[in-house]
Amino acid sequence: MCTIPAQAADAPESLLKQIRERGELRVGLEAGYMPFEMRDKRGGIIGFDVDMAKLMARKLGVKVTLVNTQWDGIIPALLTSKFDVLMSGMTITEERAQQVDFSEPYIVIGQSIIMQPKLAASVKSYADLNDPKYIIATKLGTTGDMAAAEYLPKAQLMKFETEAEALLQVRSGRAAAFVYDLPYNAVYAARNPGQLVLLPKPFTREELGWAIRKGDPEWRAWLNEFLAGVRQDKAYDALYGKWFERTAWLKLIN
Repeated sequence: MCTIPAQAADAPESLLKQIRERGELRVGLEAGYMPFEMRDKRGGIIGFDVDMAKLMARKLGVKVTLVNTQWDGIIPALLTSKFDVLMSGMTITEERAQQVDFSEPYIVIGQSIIMQPKLAASVKSYADLNDPKYIIATKLGTTGDMAAAEYLPKAQLMKFETEAEALLQVRSGRAAAFVYDLPYNAVYAARNPGQLVLLPKPFTREELGWAIRKGDPEWRAWLNEFLAGVRQDKAYDALYGKWFERTAWLKLIN
């Protein structure tokens, strides 16, 4: 009688095999981050990450199921197997990488400022807001929240559960500005002309990745191969153009 080494016996089966056997790819996201994932007029979830997830499922030969999850609980949901991969515009950080494994970066963004129009004459960059007289709104637990604390330590910070709540503070005059990812802020400013002013130059550089549970190199390798493949065959470029360079999709949510 032979004894199976404990490490081999305890080694988990790769998710890649499980996904193919069940015929379903479960994707975690939070539907509120334009243009990555958001609700359309009918209540469906659309966006860049959603289209990437559909391509991924097609490549795997399975159906895709979107699991909408609140941001502050999205990593715990991944770790407790509520879904197979987290595709929700998540910035790769050292802190997060202690909990999850990331794919290679699939897009690079940065933090930006969207603010009250009356500040346009005096505020030319994020640094001008580093003053105790300014109240800065952020979304709790995001890299915008972290960036505001690091780059605007003298300002007063107000943290909110959603982008909508934070932006309401700016539009109502209770906060001077909102710190958040450039793609979202750019789209929001375009949808609300004259009501808010965007400082378009990002003041951080952030790489976004897809997150998975630790200890599954086969699944991570497949995701990286998939990303390289869609970049090579221009499918990535087509989706990037659709969601970041053109605005036809705005009629689906307005």
